[in-house]
Amino acid sequence: MVNFWATWCPPCREEMPAFSRLQRLYAEKGVQFVGIALDSADSVRSFSESYPVSYPLLVGGARGVELAGLFGNTTLSLPYTVVLARDGAIRLRRLGLVSESELDRLLAELSAR
Repeated sequence: MVNFWATWCPPCREEMPAFSRLQRLYAEKGVQFVGIALDSADSVRSFSESYPVSYPLLVGGARGVELAGLFGNTTLSLPYTVVLARDGAIRLRRLGLVSESELDRLLAELSAR
């Protein structure tokens, strides 16, 4: 699961606790969450000190914007979430908040395979 986010984005910050819970829940089943910040390294470092999460936060910068576009985020708005199956097929693309229950159902289905 790849989530494009920024420290200045309230909806991005809102969904992070759910992502942390689901990462812990599905880690043993091979699920990996990754947050790619379209932000500065200093902002991400400061944010992660105050709001730790259970998955890696990477700094994407300009390359992160490009990557989000390659994943289908044509408006380049945030948050943007992509869920990939083990074979690399994209199973979900979502601009805006993803509900914890929807993501939980999808991850349960994908991790059962």
